[in-house]
Amino acid sequence: MTEQEREDLEAILGHRFEHTERLERALTHRSHRQSSTGIDNERLEFLGDRVLGLVASQQLFDLFPNWDAGKLSKGLARLVSATSIYGVAQRLKLGRHLRLGRGEEKTGGREKRRLLADAYEAIVGAIYLDAGLSAAATFLHRTLIDPALTGEVDGLERPDHKSALQEWLQRRGLGTAAYRLRREMGPEHQKTFEVEVWHAGRKLSASEGRSKKEAEQAAARIALEALCLSSETL
Repeated sequence: MTEQEREDLEAILGHRFEHTERLERALTHRSHRQSSTGIDNERLEFLGDRVLGLVASQQLFDLFPNWDAGKLSKGLARLVSATSIYGVAQRLKLGRHLRLGRGEEKTGGREKRRLLADAYEAIVGAIYLDAGLSAAATFLHRTLIDPALTGEVDGLERPDHKSALQEWLQRRGLGTAAYRLRREMGPEHQKTFEVEVWHAGRKLSASEGRSKKEAEQAAARIALEALCLSSETL
């Protein structure tokens, strides 16, 4: 991989590696490894799989407070399935950057589901080692988790963010949130609505949508994510 190719891939991934050898290793299939070094992406794939499981589990736990352990497990399985990860790896065009042995190259390794899914998870592991859990989580949310939860990936029930936010507040004895329509924009047949979420005299978030309901759900999601990440008490 040339320096320009690496920089182009880093731009797509949204992460500039401090240790560029980690990215190269994440893209190296065992068929390419040197017998004297044994360097490939299997250990990084192992680590990335665990990081993915942790980040995705927490997101489902926070967004679906009514789900029991069984439903959370099923949702996690769908979210991190090989098919879902393969689709993301294709969109990121990881295949063109894989380092493969001659045999895998000849048999279409750059398009193989397992190789691409493993490379994606190895990149998660590499980002985790390079910059920590927050950076890995940001990458996972942008490329896999958020698209899945907004309906761009099949197989997951769409969450009721308003209910999730209300339950989060009630569990802590903090009352209810209020939704305020701030403004309507655009022509009558193609309006956009901006809604704010308020609690105890404080604006938690704001978002837009093609309907009031859509805007409220989006604003509630942003508010809930901020509350879950913050350590401050309302």
